[in-house]
Amino acid sequence: MRPNYNTDEHYLLPFARYLTKDDLAAFKANSNIVVYEKKEVIFRQNTRTSHIMCIKSGLVKIYKEGRNNRYIILKIAVENDFLGLMSIYGSDMHQFSASAIQTCEICFIDINVFNKILKTSGDFSFQIINQLSSDGLFIFERLMSQSHKQLPGRIADVILYFSEIIFNSQEFEFPLTRRELAELAGTTKESFIRTLAEFKNDKIIDLEGSRVKINSLKIIRTLSELG
Repeated sequence: MRPNYNTDEHYLLPFARYLTKDDLAAFKANSNIVVYEKKEVIFRQNTRTSHIMCIKSGLVKIYKEGRNNRYIILKIAVENDFLGLMSIYGSDMHQFSASAIQTCEICFIDINVFNKILKTSGDFSFQIINQLSSDGLFIFERLMSQSHKQLPGRIADVILYFSEIIFNSQEFEFPLTRRELAELAGTTKESFIRTLAEFKNDKIIDLEGSRVKINSLKIIRTLSELG
């Protein structure tokens, strides 16, 4: 990782329209940008929380570490997402880990300054509460999917996630390895690859390496819904 001090635009936060000029100036004076290269760990599970973090560019993998080097990928965080808010306001230790999927710029904000502004800006605080709730509900949905859906439904969920949430396109490139995709789907690498190949053979998708083109969004959504 390396520090990167650039222009004012790097200090524009999510929900910045709810902040005063003084608030934004306080954030700028008490934050800095750090660049993480692909696969670098941004923070690790069971380490102490210390800063508010926000993604300025790139994709970040949020994952829970278990026993025997097993992982569950909870979500992919994108540009303008805050990182670790649930840990910061629910514990003094990070409850999961985060690593860079690609080169990322992460804005680190002094937590005391952030908390001070939360107390004085009701509109900004309301947006943060909404963000916390959305993050929690999303993770609940992911865990329910892994627990109750059959494998084709879980693979369909992963495809829809990248298509509709991450890239907003029916053509995209998986930014994760096959093993990581399997962790996101809650299955084994072999099962993920086999099911993906079945989708390709059935002409539901085109697949060339990590490049995906959805041929039938209707079928993918049906598989997701039926589970």
